[in-house]
Amino acid sequence: MTQKNFALIGIGGYIAPRHIEAIKHHGHNLVAAVDVQDSVGILDRYFPDVRFFTDFERFESFLEKSPQKIDYVSICSPNYLHASHIKAAFRLGANAICEKPLVLTSAELDDLAAAEKRYDKKLFTVLQLRVHDAIIDLKKKVEAEGKAHHEIDLKYFTSRGNWYHESWKGDVKKSGGLSTNIGVHFFDMLTWIFGEAQDVTLTERSATTEAGILKLERASVNWYLCIDREKLPEAAKATGKTTYRSLKIDGSEFEFSEGFTELHNRVYKDVLEGRGYGLEPARAAIKIVEKLRNMTPASVTR
Repeated sequence: MTQKNFALIGIGGYIAPRHIEAIKHHGHNLVAAVDVQDSVGILDRYFPDVRFFTDFERFESFLEKSPQKIDYVSICSPNYLHASHIKAAFRLGANAICEKPLVLTSAELDDLAAAEKRYDKKLFTVLQLRVHDAIIDLKKKVEAEGKAHHEIDLKYFTSRGNWYHESWKGDVKKSGGLSTNIGVHFFDMLTWIFGEAQDVTLTERSATTEAGILKLERASVNWYLCIDREKLPEAAKATGKTTYRSLKIDGSEFEFSEGFTELHNRVYKDVLEGRGYGLEPARAAIKIVEKLRNMTPASVTR
C-alpha cells in the first residue's frame, strides 16, 4: 500500500495516542498535528519530525501550503468541534477519520452528508466495538439463532475524578452529556446487533449517572452508566478495579472485557482498505443520545 499522509486534530487528548499508534503501525506518515494544549511529548515516540501547532489557523495554513498532500485528517477533538473539524479536513482536500460520537445531532449528520458530496470527500467514523472479535461473534450468533426478542441488561462503571466535571466532558453543550460521551459506544454496538431503537426512555440522570430503557427492534435494554467511583460494585472495589462492565443477554453474562488494545489498528486497516464505516452507520446511536439529551427522567415500572 502506498504510504499515506495524515494530519491530526486534538493530539493532546486521551484517545489521540491510539490514532497515532495506528498510523505508525500501518506504515503511514503524520505530517502535522494541532491542539490548544502543548503537553504532546508523545509525538516523539512515534513521529519526532511532525509539525505541531497550538493555533488552528496556523495548522490549516501550513497544510494548505505543504508540498505533502494530506490524504486523511484524524479528528480527536472535543465532541462539539467534530463537525467543524471534519469540514476543515474536506477543505484541505482530505478524507476525515473521526472519533465517536461523530456529532451531537442528526441535523449535523445531514449537514456533513451534504459536505461530503460538495467536496467529494469521505467521512469515516471510529466504531471500534464493531471490530471486536467477541462482539462480531455475538452478532453472528444472534443472527444464526433468529430469536425474535431478547432481554438485555447493561451496566457500565468507569471511574472519573473531579477533573471530568470541570473539563469540556462535564459540559452538556460540549460533550452531549454522559450518555453521549460514554453510552454512545454501547448504543452503537446494541443497535448494530439488535436493530434500531423503537422507543427511548430516560429513568435517571445526575452529574455522574444516567440510566434508561431502550426498545430495539429485537431487544429490550435496561442500561445504567456511572462515573462515580463510590458506586462501583464491591467485587470491583475489592480487586482495585476502576472500571466494571456487565452485559447480560437473556440472563447470561456476555464477556468482552479483553481485546480492546488493537481495535483502532483494525479500524484504520479497514479505512485504508476501503471497508471503513462511513457517516450513516453512526446515525442510529446519535438519534438515541440526541433524544436522551432532551428528555426529563420518567418513573417506569420495570
